[in-house]
Amino acid sequence: MLVSVDGHRIRLTNLEKVIYPETGTTKADVLRYYSEIADLMLPYVRDRAATRKRWVNGVGTAEHPGDMFFQKNLSDGTPTWVKRRAIEHSDHDNEYPLVNDRATLTWLAQIAALELHVPQWRFGRTGVRHNPDRLVLDLDPGDGTGLAECAEVAKYARELLQGMGLEPMPVTSGSKGIHLYAALDGSQTSDQVSAVAHELARILEADHPDLIVSDMKKTLRQGKVLVDWSQNNGSKTTVAPYSLRGRSHPMVAAPRTWRELASPSLAQLDFTEVLARVKRRGDPLAVITSSAGGEVSVESVSGASGSGSSGSSGSSRASSPETSEPDRLHTYRSKRDQAKTPEPVPDARPAPGGGNSFVIQKHNASRLHYDFRLEHDGVLVSWALPKGTPTETKVNHLAVQTEDHPLEYGSFEGTIPKGEYGGGVVEIWDEGTYDLEKWRDGKEIIATLHGTKKGGLGGDRKFALIHTGSGGGSKAPQNWLIHLMEPHYSAASEERHAKLPPQPDDEAPAINAARESARTPASATARSATSKPATSKPATPKPATPSAPPPISPMLATLGAEKDISGTEAWAYEMKWDGIRAVAYLDASGVRLLTRNGNDVTAAYPDLLDGLSAAAGSHELVLDGEIVALDSKGRPSFSRLQQRMNLQGEAEVKRALAAVAVHYLAFDILSLDGQSLLRHSYDERRVLLEETVRPDARSVVQVPAAFAGDFEAAFAASKTLGLEGVMAKKHESTYTAGRRSRSWIKIKHHLSQEVVIGGWRPGAGRRADGVGSLLLGVPENDGLRYVGRVGTGFSDAELSRMDARFEKLGRKTSPFIDVPRDVARDARWLTPELVGEVEFAEWTASNHLRQPSWRGWRTDKAVTDVVRES
Repeated sequence: MLVSVDGHRIRLTNLEKVIYPETGTTKADVLRYYSEIADLMLPYVRDRAATRKRWVNGVGTAEHPGDMFFQKNLSDGTPTWVKRRAIEHSDHDNEYPLVNDRATLTWLAQIAALELHVPQWRFGRTGVRHNPDRLVLDLDPGDGTGLAECAEVAKYARELLQGMGLEPMPVTSGSKGIHLYAALDGSQTSDQVSAVAHELARILEADHPDLIVSDMKKTLRQGKVLVDWSQNNGSKTTVAPYSLRGRSHPMVAAPRTWRELASPSLAQLDFTEVLARVKRRGDPLAVITSSAGGEVSVESVSGASGSGSSGSSGSSRASSPETSEPDRLHTYRSKRDQAKTPEPVPDARPAPGGGNSFVIQKHNASRLHYDFRLEHDGVLVSWALPKGTPTETKVNHLAVQTEDHPLEYGSFEGTIPKGEYGGGVVEIWDEGTYDLEKWRDGKEIIATLHGTKKGGLGGDRKFALIHTGSGGGSKAPQNWLIHLMEPHYSAASEERHAKLPPQPDDEAPAINAARESARTPASATARSATSKPATSKPATPKPATPSAPPPISPMLATLGAEKDISGTEAWAYEMKWDGIRAVAYLDASGVRLLTRNGNDVTAAYPDLLDGLSAAAGSHELVLDGEIVALDSKGRPSFSRLQQRMNLQGEAEVKRALAAVAVHYLAFDILSLDGQSLLRHSYDERRVLLEETVRPDARSVVQVPAAFAGDFEAAFAASKTLGLEGVMAKKHESTYTAGRRSRSWIKIKHHLSQEVVIGGWRPGAGRRADGVGSLLLGVPENDGLRYVGRVGTGFSDAELSRMDARFEKLGRKTSPFIDVPRDVARDARWLTPELVGEVEFAEWTASNHLRQPSWRGWRTDKAVTDVVRES
């Protein structure tokens, strides 16, 4: 039978031939599958040399497998229109097909080439072999393990890869295991990528020796999962995504979602299941065909502008003394003009020495990063860390080695002028000494750093630096991984950087089984939101012990819209509560309430303490939630909550208690009985929250309901209830403390903006002697940007309090980068320390707020928390 596929004529034969006897799957079924899946499959095989596994007489059965043979070289009967490229081997050349179109895929199915295997690199248009554009890890279960263990290893590998700036996606192999794919930017060779993959496998094995092995020897794989890194070798191939497998059943190498991998019912998929799911869900792996990997060039890390750094040469740059060969600071001097930069630029050659100092400098250049420097042989050997030092043993960070720096740089803080190499602000983040365990030049360094600065490393930290190769060429940046090693030396920092606790074997099934039951309909949310405030007898705050662990900085959401939520099944929806964010710490010593910026407000809300203690029961908990005050209709009212804020002394608190009751709405659980839950998924935390926190009898503490996969219903309910909007949270997302994440999206019914108060203007009429309007700013990289003024929404009491508050903050000069002349004419300037919030209609073309209205002070926010949200 002759058919035309994309303009090419192909003869199809023996369509009724059974290829998979155990399921009765025929060649016609195989052809139909590859025709229907072609649009999704072709991007993963295009321009790659395809090795074929053929079963001319069918795959046979499990007891009697059919004959299979590999085919690399093209046969003489290959149609002339099939695109091909040759690869030179040591003693011969092979000509491989490029599976670039549906016609070639159809021809391969016709000759029973069921499995297609391709490398991680492509040919260029002229036949030049490009660097790999993806990294792959093959998770292969040994005897005694299966798909569930592979999924567990995939989760650990994902955390490591994300720490390097890569976002892997899983593919169940259609055989026994799982493949992980991550997109790369093509700047590294196959050998370099393979070296990175090998280090990842070794780190995974070191962190989980009872589960993972990185050595190929079969004798070592009993009861473990092999992390096969070798398929990144330029001569190796991996079965292509969406390829059939030559097993007894027509299984497929099927791209999956991370949520699927968390399911206890995870299984390999056959071709009928794959076709059904892609019609319903699309291609979850498509992200790797449009993503660039985590490779960072040294220029983008350091912030060098080019125009001011490399464009000058000769006498304008500091040069080393005339010697027969450059010293180790030659590159450093060549990039800096001593007359233009405050950085130390010594003329003397560095003298060898045995010092053991270190410094980590926060460098806010064109891209914020951290410079990691170890004293060695008279210089500071230096790396740029785009994401800073890792805080967990499971998360490695990229380290790009830069030029050696002089020892004097260890005490440098200041501003490098714009246009100069590395232009930006340099601050010392931590400093001290280190104990060296191993230093293999250009290969591996292991050292324990003894940090001394508050807010830095948090004590003693042991790091390994592992070289992974250059980005291409001898002058390209040298890429390393920096890995946090065990043990953690500080009890306080151990709590701050807690690892994911191991789960009992029977815990995960219970969590997964409870996921669906955790979804509550909109009516339940309505009941929760409209519950009446209960009066309560003030409780005496119980002080926390001095040894309490360091606070957890809350995870932050990103402002968005419905269009930012792709695939509603991936999200859960909660109401957005109009109150003050507060993390509650509950243990045997009592209750602590800390706001987002770390302020202890326990004494300000004594009416919450008994309710929180009752809700925790016998558990020690850390909860994330919102303190709200309800209006007469049972809706959160930020203006009412203002009456409970900024109070001075116990007498004021007691008076406010009688007038305004507050509630604590717990929407997340961060720690349970001393075990950190930050690395658990949202779904897992949500189940634990609902199982653990029992609302007290007076409903002072509540666990608001969540919607599953129904944004429209959630958004409509929030509007009906008069709430701000909704919070969309990815089911699979972990809790990224202190970071703004797109795994949480806040979608509001109105526009609001946090602002910094930089001044005020006198009023007129009855406000003639006081504040008429506030001058508003939003911090940007170059300073505080003026965004408008607000003169409505204030109560008389609030206006009176402003006079006393502003008196202490007055200054003579404007804190704004720019402010209109007519506004500045009669302005009274303030030190920019206060944060408030306004509602507004829109941003104007000049980046000012149109029609802003005052909502209230945000004492729970610091100036550094304020960002432009709309």
